[in-house]
Amino acid sequence: NTLAALLKMIPAKTHAIREGKLDTVEAAGLVAGDVVFLRMGDKIPADCYVFSASDLKVDNSSLTGESEPQERQAGNTMRNPLEATNMVFSGTLVISGEAYAIVVRTGDNTVLGQIAGMTAGEEKAQSPLNHEIAMYVRIIASVAIFTGAVFFIAGMCLYKDFPFAINFAIGTFVAWVPEGLPATVTMLLTIAAKRMAAENVLVKDLQGVETLGAITLLATDKTGTLTRNQMTVTNIWANGRLYSSTRGHNDMGEPITNADASGVREIIAISTLCRSVKFDRTDVPVEKRQLLGDATESGLVRFAGARIGSDFDEMLPRHPKVFEVPFNSANKWMLSVHRLAHAEGPLTLLIKGAPERILRLCATIIHGDAVVPLTDEHRNQYDETYEYMASRGHRVLAFAQLQLGGSEYPEDYVFSKKTQNYPTGGYTFVGLASLEDPPKHGVREAIGRCRSAGIQVMMVTGDHPLTAEAIGRKINLVVGETREGVAKRMGRAVEDVGEDEYDAMVIHGEQISEMTDRDWELVFRKPEVIFARTSPKNKLEIVTRAQAMGHICGVTGDGVNDSPALKKADLGIAMNESGSDVSKEAASMILLDDNFASIVKGIAEGRLIFANLKKSIRYTVTHSTPEVIPQILYIIVPLPPMITPLMILCIDLGFEIMAALTYAWEPPESRNGLMKLPPRKPVTMRSVAQLRAYNARHPPPPLDPETGEPLKQHWPSRVAHTLKAPFTRVWWQDRLEKKEGEILVDGDLLSWSYIEAGLISTISLIVTFFVVIYCRHHISPRQLRLMAKDTSVTYFNKDSPDYTYGGRTFSGSDQFYALNEGRTGIMFSIYILQVFNLFICKARFRLPFGRFMFRNIRTFYGFGCGLLLLVIVTYIPPLNSVFNSSYKSIPLYWLIALGFGGLLLLYATARTLFLRRSRPIKWNNTIQGLHMHPTIWSTRHTTKSIEV
Repeated sequence: NTLAALLKMIPAKTHAIREGKLDTVEAAGLVAGDVVFLRMGDKIPADCYVFSASDLKVDNSSLTGESEPQERQAGNTMRNPLEATNMVFSGTLVISGEAYAIVVRTGDNTVLGQIAGMTAGEEKAQSPLNHEIAMYVRIIASVAIFTGAVFFIAGMCLYKDFPFAINFAIGTFVAWVPEGLPATVTMLLTIAAKRMAAENVLVKDLQGVETLGAITLLATDKTGTLTRNQMTVTNIWANGRLYSSTRGHNDMGEPITNADASGVREIIAISTLCRSVKFDRTDVPVEKRQLLGDATESGLVRFAGARIGSDFDEMLPRHPKVFEVPFNSANKWMLSVHRLAHAEGPLTLLIKGAPERILRLCATIIHGDAVVPLTDEHRNQYDETYEYMASRGHRVLAFAQLQLGGSEYPEDYVFSKKTQNYPTGGYTFVGLASLEDPPKHGVREAIGRCRSAGIQVMMVTGDHPLTAEAIGRKINLVVGETREGVAKRMGRAVEDVGEDEYDAMVIHGEQISEMTDRDWELVFRKPEVIFARTSPKNKLEIVTRAQAMGHICGVTGDGVNDSPALKKADLGIAMNESGSDVSKEAASMILLDDNFASIVKGIAEGRLIFANLKKSIRYTVTHSTPEVIPQILYIIVPLPPMITPLMILCIDLGFEIMAALTYAWEPPESRNGLMKLPPRKPVTMRSVAQLRAYNARHPPPPLDPETGEPLKQHWPSRVAHTLKAPFTRVWWQDRLEKKEGEILVDGDLLSWSYIEAGLISTISLIVTFFVVIYCRHHISPRQLRLMAKDTSVTYFNKDSPDYTYGGRTFSGSDQFYALNEGRTGIMFSIYILQVFNLFICKARFRLPFGRFMFRNIRTFYGFGCGLLLLVIVTYIPPLNSVFNSSYKSIPLYWLIALGFGGLLLLYATARTLFLRRSRPIKWNNTIQGLHMHPTIWSTRHTTKSIEV
C-alpha cells in the first residue's frame, strides 16, 4: 500500500524532446539523458539536472519539509544535493516558471525511489505491550504445562488410575491459564481505540493505543505538523509604526484597527495588485480559495483579501495591469504598472521584493502621512525593524511605489522590458511586511504537556536551522540556551562552553553522518534538540539511534520524506488532511483533524489504558490461586474434587470477563496524575547500560553471505534452544535482572494476585466449602478426606454406594448433592471476593475508599451481570446439572465470603500505607520556562473597503 501511494506521485505523462521536437511521452519511458520540458503545474517525472530556466520555482515540501517554494536555475553553489539550485526531483511540483532539464536518475534510483526502498525495507518492532503479554503468557503456559505434567505423574504413581490422573492434570492446567485474559485485553484496547477516534485520533493498530502512552521520545516534523504549512502575514511596519496582524503574547506591534491607515493602505493595495498567483475559483472568500503560486505571495494575497473583503476581486479589473516585470533570482523583486490614477497622472508603479534591494531603489518614504526624503534616521528605524522581524524567523518583504507623471507616462504609454523604459529608481518606500509559517493552535501547550509528562520532544525538519529554532522557541520545544547562545552571552569561544552549561542543541543534517556513538549519547541526554536540513535517511537514522538506546519512539509527519521513519518508529503518527497518502499508509495512527494537540489526548489515553489494563489483569488473575489450590488438595490430601474444569471456565469466561471489561471505562484516579508521572520505561544511564549488556549477551544471528539476510534456525534447533535456555546462566540473568521502569505484569502484581489476595480468597472458599457441607449435610472435613482417600470405591456420584457415618447413612444421591452444594458455595465465594477485589484494584495511588471508587457506573453493571449469570447456572435447571451446582444453596453462607472480603479490604489498605512509605511515587520535575497559557494565534480581521 505504501509503495502504491508512492507511485501515485509520479506523473503518467511528461514533455520531452524526441527526434528534435517537443513531444508528450510516458513518464515511465524516460531514461537518463532525456531532455524534458517543465512548466508551471507539472509534476516532475524524474530527478533532473536543470540547464536552462526562467523564473523556475518548485515545491519540495513533500521531500524536505520546506514550506517555501525553492528557486531553481542553471548553476549551483550548494553541497547538499537536496539544496542544489540546479536539481529538481521526482514527485515534486513546479510552482512557477519553466525550464529545460536533463534526466539523471529514474525509478528506484531517484530520491523518491530511495525513500520507497527505505520504507519497504523497514520492519516495525514489536510493541511493548505485545512483548510483555507474550512473555507473561509463555511463563504461565510453562508453569501450567509443568504442573499439569507433574501432577499427572503424581496421580498415576499414587492411584494407578489413568482417567483420574488425566482429569486432574486437565483441571490443574485449566486453573492456571487465565482464559479470559486475551479477550479482555483485546476488548479493552478496542474500546479505547473507539474512544480515541472520538478525539480525532484514528488507530490503525490496536497495540498503538498503549504504545502512544508508553513513548519516551517524540520526533516531530515541523511543516504541516507543528505549523500550518501556510505563509501568513504577522507584522507590518509602515509610516514609522509597527503593526501586528496576529494575536500573540510575544507580539510587539499594535493591532491593525484601521486598514485605511497611511502606509497600511498602500501595502494592502500593492499585495492585491502586484501579484502573479492564480485562484481555482472566485465564488468563495479568498481564505477558502486554493491559490497556485508562490507561498509568500499567497500569504500576502490572503492578508489583503481578508482586509478588503468583497471588493477584493474588483480591485484588479478596476486598476488593470499594463506592464509587469516578474520576480527573478537576479533582481529579487516584482514590479507592475497599473492604471491607478492620482493627482499627477493615470499610472502608478508598484514594486515588492527583498528589503535591501527595494530600499536601495528608494529616495523617499511615507512618514507622518506624507512623502518625505529618506534619511539616515529612517534607515536606522528600518534596520531595527528588519532585525526584529528576521530574528523571529520570519520572511521579510519590502514595498514601494512611484506615482508616474502624466506628461512623461501617459495612459497609452508602452513599457518595454528590453529597453527598460520605466523608472528604475527614485521610488517611495512604503513599508515592510513579515510572514511566517505559524504554529498551529494548541501546539505550544501540547508540547509543554508532553515535556511535563517526561517525554522528550524533538523537531526533525528539512527546513533551515534558524527558522526551525525560531519556531521551536515559540512552541515550548526550546526554552533553554544553545551552546552558541551561552558563548555569545558570556563572551567566550564556543569550544570553551562545557556540555553541562547548555540544554538546547540545533544540529544540521550534514553533521549526522559524522556523529559518533558518544555524540549521539550527548544528543539524547539533552532535553531540547532540533535536527534541521535533514534528509529521509537522516530521519531514519535518528529513529534507529533512539531505539538503540531504549527509547520507545513516536514519529509524526505528513510528507513522503517522513514515511521511512514513520514505519520504523514504534508508533508512526500521520496527518489526515495535510498528510500524503504515503505517510498515512506507513503510519500506525492518523490524526484526523491534523491537530498536534490530539497527540496529548492520545498519550493520556494510552497511559490510562495501560493503567486500566494492569488493574484488569491484576483483578483477573487473582482467581487463579483459588482455582489451582483445590486441584492440588484433590490429590495431595486428598479431598473430593472441589471445583471442576467446567466451573473454572464458567468463572473465567463468564462473570469474571464481564467485570474485567468494566476497567475499559475506568477514569484516572486524579485529573492530571498520569501526565505527571514519568514514562513507564524511562531511558536513563542505567537503562542504557542494561540494554547494552543485554545486547552483548544476545549477539545478532549471522548473515547469509548471498542475501545479507539473517540466517534462520530450523525448527528442531529452535525447540532445542528453547528447552535448553532455562538451564543457562544468561536465561536466569535476563529474568532476574531488575529493569528500569514499569512493566505490565510485574512482581507487585504477581505477589498481590497469586499470593496475597489469592491466598485470602483460597482460605475463604475452603472455609465456605467445609461449612456448607458440614452445616447442611453433617459431613465433616475429616470424613470428606476419608471418603476421598478410599480408592476401593468412588463416592460423591449419584450411583455411588451408601456411606454410613455417625449413625447416618448417606446415599450416592445425598453425597452428590452435598458436594454440589459445597461447589456452589465455592463459586459464590470466588465471586464475592472478586467483587471486593474489583474495587480494590481500582486504587493504585490512593486508599481503596472514597467517591472515585464509584465514578465508573459500568462497574455495577459488570458485577451485576456476573451475579445474574451465577444465579442462572445455580438455580435454573438443567444448567445446574451441567455446571455441578445446586439450586438448594442458601445465601446465608455467602456471609462467610463477605467477612473475608472485608478482611481483604483492610489488608489492601494496610498494604497501600506500607508501600507509600517504602516506595514513594516519583513525579516528574517541573520544567522551568514553559509557557502553558493558551495559544492565541489568529489573524485579526479588519475588513474595510479601500479607496485607491
